[in-house]
Amino acid sequence: MAATARLVFADSERDADLFWLTGFLAGDPFLYLERDGKKTLFLSDLEVDRGRRLKGIEVVRVKEISDAEEKENGDLPPDPFVRIGRILRRIAADRGIDGFEVPASFPLALADTLRGLGLGVRWSRPPFAPGRTIKSAAEVEKIRGAIRHTEAAMQAALDCLRAAEIRGDALVKDGRPLTSEDVRLVINRCLMERSCHAYEAIVAGGDQGVDPHERGHGPLPAHLPIILDIFPRDNATRYHGDMTRTVVRGKASAEAKRRFEAVKETTAAAEAVLRDGADGFDAHDAVKKVFEKHRFETAQRDGRMVGFFHGTGHGLGLEVHEHPRVSQVHEILKAGHVVTVEPGLYYPGVGGVRLEDDVLVTKDGCENLCTMPVEPFEI
Repeated sequence: MAATARLVFADSERDADLFWLTGFLAGDPFLYLERDGKKTLFLSDLEVDRGRRLKGIEVVRVKEISDAEEKENGDLPPDPFVRIGRILRRIAADRGIDGFEVPASFPLALADTLRGLGLGVRWSRPPFAPGRTIKSAAEVEKIRGAIRHTEAAMQAALDCLRAAEIRGDALVKDGRPLTSEDVRLVINRCLMERSCHAYEAIVAGGDQGVDPHERGHGPLPAHLPIILDIFPRDNATRYHGDMTRTVVRGKASAEAKRRFEAVKETTAAAEAVLRDGADGFDAHDAVKKVFEKHRFETAQRDGRMVGFFHGTGHGLGLEVHEHPRVSQVHEILKAGHVVTVEPGLYYPGVGGVRLEDDVLVTKDGCENLCTMPVEPFEI
């Protein structure tokens, strides 16, 4: 009797689900098949020897299948998706499979090819490997390790800002303006020395910080908030840390301090809600209520959003952003989820303020995995 199998065609360097399912790291796409709990990798000659060292996973040399297909049906066509489709048709016939369940990221060209060959294809809503949202104790320790690297890079960035001289409204180091690029380079060097992949960290001062995903560029200001958001991957484990701090080099205005204190209060309010069985919506709502209490309005002004207009947090692990979400969408949290808590306020004129820690959801509450304090605001 024919059945549906789970199928992935991707490279595990970029596909976190595939890496978690297999523990096999490859930069080129390969085929993963799962039926009735049995996992099979179909690998090229470049990868097959490494793959055969895996435990509990069948490894097949894909050239053996392509040679058989070519011998029976003539030369395989030049179109790579047609070639792969015909290989999968043979695999399906040999294994009694009539269709595939695939991730949402599955190549459309390959899906259409398989359907054209008479095989069913249906996509599965992410995450394709839902088990990886619940972190094991070993995975939590890997995330802790990535966070320690993140904290070291954050400390290096803060030290760089502290070493800058204040001249009027500018920061000067070594006789020239200190820039976002200068601080980012300090962050990157620290992370590289710790064998971490350094993504483009956010170092955004003043009104640049009002755009939450602005990376920051040019001279950094004195006396205005500077957002530092660092989210590296530990190359040894492939798990991530994610941390944001906001500081002022110099004297912060009373309004900037008021916003900083409100953001601090919202992080505590969100963490008070997080526990096994809690709805992420409720944690997000708790953040919004604190901001409303302090009369921080979220609205559209002059064609752009101001206030608090993003989610409170997201899952963290093999990806920087993964399931579950802590936002205005209802999503039940479970013990073992690791999520960020990162509320912020963004208004032109004063600059942005955001704070972010990573927490482990537990049966009775949550544990903050970060050790670096959010203060001082002024440095």
